[in-house]
Amino acid sequence: MKSAMLLVAVLALGLGAGIASAKIPVPVLDDAAKAKAEEAKAKAADAAKKETEQLAKAQDRVAERYKKGQGKSAKPAAPGKAKK
Repeated sequence: MKSAMLLVAVLALGLGAGIASAKIPVPVLDDAAKAKAEEAKAKAADAAKKETEQLAKAQDRVAERYKKGQGKSAKPAAPGKAKK
């Protein structure tokens, strides 16, 4: 009886794994849907380019601010007394 239950469990897991790994077919797009998809892809690429440019400008501003701050806050160490 236990072996039959084990066999059923193994078959159920095997079937479940097969169903879970099945791929859903890609729907066929008409010309209007293809054009819309291309337009969306172009907009996404343009937005990514703009974001990259803004990030580069922000990084440049931070680097300049850091360089300016290094000159002001760099204080020479006070001379210490030598211990004997």
